[in-house]
Formats: sequence, C-alpha cells, structure tokens
Amino acid sequence: MHITIKETAEAMLNNKLRPGQFLRVIVKEGGCAGLTYGAAIAGEMQAGESLVHTAGSIRIVSDEASVKFLDGLVIDYSDELINGGLQFTNSNTKTTCGCGQSFNLQGFPKLEGGKCKT
Repeated sequence: MHITIKETAEAMLNNKLRPGQFLRVIVKEGGCAGLTYGAAIAGEMQAGESLVHTAGSIRIVSDEASVKFLDGLVIDYSDELINGGLQFTNSNTKTTCGCGQSFNLQGFPKLEGGKCKT
C-alpha cells in the first residue's frame, strides 16, 4: 500500500496526535462523484480495522472495506479559511466533483448503503 503524507500534513499530525493515537481514514458514499474520504484522530481501533500505513510516529488505520481505496492516497493539509484541513487526493482517481471533495476510482467497487461492497 502506497500512502504519501505531505510535509504540511505531517507537521500538523505530529502536533495533534498524542501517544497511542492514530489517524483513522475511511471511505464512504457521498458527494456528487460518489465517494468521499473521512478522517478522525482516534485512540482505539474498532472491529474490522487494521494498521495500513506508518510514517514515523504517524499511524493510519482503516476498515476492511475502505482499504482498497487507499492505495495511491496523498494526504496534505491546508490552514486556509475555506476548504482548510486535511486534504485527500488519489492518483487512481477517475473523476472528481467540481469542489474536489468527492471522487470515483476506476475499477473499484460501488458503495451500497454507505458501505463499500466488493
């Protein structure tokens, strides 16, 4: 699995993550292109989750259904007032919506009921 964490995102995460915490990244149905990334800082893994990437002290955890959408993911960070926060792009993206908040990956399964289905 290839995930890139840009320098600005790395600095922000190193500042926010406390010992034992990690970044949970999931993919869910949403937006006009079909899929969106969601992320949260957490300290306890949920059923079906696993560690998918480590970069220094930054650990990324995801659920089984989302993992297939994470290869090629680039995580960046912006502190701009509009569209600030963690930003996710993926080199495998087939289409994106106009605002860039949702995407669709070529050759990947559809989502049903808000959950990825294989």
